Amino acid sequence: MGYELHYWPGIQGRGEFVRLALEAAGAPYTDVARGDEAAGQGLPAMQRLLDDDTQVHPPFAPPFLRDGALLIGQTAAILHHLGPTLKLVGRSEQARVWTQQIQLTIADMVTEAHDTHHPVGSGLYYEDQKPEALRRAKEFCSARLPKFMGWFERILTRNPAGARHLVGGKLSYADLSLFQLVEGLRYAFPTAAQRVLATTPLVVQLHDRVAAAPRVAAYLRSERRLPFNEQGIFRRYPELDLP
Repeated sequence: MGYELHYWPGIQGRGEFVRLALEAAGAPYTDVARGDEAAGQGLPAMQRLLDDDTQVHPPFAPPFLRDGALLIGQTAAILHHLGPTLKLVGRSEQARVWTQQIQLTIADMVTEAHDTHHPVGSGLYYEDQKPEALRRAKEFCSARLPKFMGWFERILTRNPAGARHLVGGKLSYADLSLFQLVEGLRYAFPTAAQRVLATTPLVVQLHDRVAAAPRVAAYLRSERRLPFNEQGIFRRYPELDLP
């Protein structure tokens, strides 16, 4: 029996980091909210779990994953759980902890990218907070983007197993998540991302290797891979893409 992934249909969002791990490992899974309501799937099925008062450990919000009796929320926690089974994390405790640390840092940057277009509140429209968004985007593009990407470049350089991967000598869920982060930044901030990525060649090479991995490449060509849009985390507002 496969995994059940629950995330909003129509966007990549935070669920895409989990989806990439499942796809890269060739793991069987059901993307529940994208399924047919007549078959007991779709948004109503996801909402039932969110509203289920009998859940002792209810998820706060999508994405969440059902693995047998386990119901796990939070992207980083889901990947930490899946990593050993999918062989997307090293066996040692040091490798598992380091991989999770990188994943949490990626999550921090994802939040900062999101907050460029919703700096005041997620419940407000972008149009209601445009002055604040412009100010936040200036700081993100000029300071935060190079700081984060520079750190990823440094840890690739310092990997004792070589600079092909973030942790050890094989693909991990952190590599897949960094690929997705670069994809999102190139969509939302094409000018700023190009400037910063020109200074981080190892990050770019890792991105390209992940994209070329057979299962990832097949997924990226498939209809399962939704395009970026202005409803997700990474949104293209040209006025926020500052050189």
